[in-house]
Amino acid sequence: MDGINGDSGSDGISHFLCHSQFKRDKRMSSLNHTTVTEFILLGLTDDPVLEKILFGVFLVIYLITLAGNLCMIMLIRTNSHLQTPMYFFLSHLSFVDICYSCNITPNMLHNFLSDQKTISYAGCFTQCLLFIALVITELYMLASMALDRYVAICSPLRYNTRMSKNVCISLVMVPYIYGFLNGLSQTLLTFHLSFCGSLEINHFYCADPPLLMLACSDTYVKKMAMLVVAGLTLSSSLFIIVLSYLLIIAAILRIRSAEGRHKAFSTCGSHLTTVTLFYGTLFCMYLRTPSEKSVEESKIIAVFYTFLSPMLNPVIYSLRNKHVIHAMQQIIQGNLFYKTAM
Repeated sequence: MDGINGDSGSDGISHFLCHSQFKRDKRMSSLNHTTVTEFILLGLTDDPVLEKILFGVFLVIYLITLAGNLCMIMLIRTNSHLQTPMYFFLSHLSFVDICYSCNITPNMLHNFLSDQKTISYAGCFTQCLLFIALVITELYMLASMALDRYVAICSPLRYNTRMSKNVCISLVMVPYIYGFLNGLSQTLLTFHLSFCGSLEINHFYCADPPLLMLACSDTYVKKMAMLVVAGLTLSSSLFIIVLSYLLIIAAILRIRSAEGRHKAFSTCGSHLTTVTLFYGTLFCMYLRTPSEKSVEESKIIAVFYTFLSPMLNPVIYSLRNKHVIHAMQQIIQGNLFYKTAM
């Protein structure tokens, strides 16, 4: 009987200890998976003086970006000479650049002047979603523009039929839809992860790589998905561009007139400049696994395609395009004539 009672006592103690351990593990688990309501963005610097300087610099860049791209859209929509597929795509490129800049810059400017450099969970989700969606959209928009240049140079007589209104709309809508669906799937994978401990994002916006550094759950699936989508998106869109330009170069070399070759090349110069700037920085950013060093480097790289590329695109296309320059001159002359008449 004593043996039986002793065993029962041991079983009771063991049961009590297991139950206590279970409750302790459950409590610790709930603490580790506390609902996240906001993140902290560390930004580019923690120097208060430098933050004020950077606020002025990025505010100017932001205003130039908005003014330049809005001006480009208005010119294309109001000038009859710019109602062609090339400028149709360019107006959508400007629209994407405006959305791109507005998604990140206002919050970044606010954080430069604020002691509380926070962003809500929902705000971070939205920023991450729009960023990925807009990047992918712009990549395929540039590919659509390359196809347009290919048809214009290699099949000029069939240009109007091959680049019909319906075709142009399709070449614009596919990047928007594909970009949004990819952005949504990638963001859902990121925010499905558990975040515990530090919630400081080592970046100036909610980017995937630094967010993965904060996750306390397994990130293997997300990392693989990010590498696959980034690799396929960059390589497939770049393949379309490279193939288009190889065919364009072959067609141009068959042109006997030096003036004709120069004219054909000049229509592609602005697009090639934009492609080089945008793709070069993105390849450096995404085709590597996240680490502390890569995240630090990516902040500097991100400045180029997040701020400089949207600002420079309208400048590149306006300075190298006589049709855009002529449209701007018409508006300026029209305004001067109106003021003189008044």
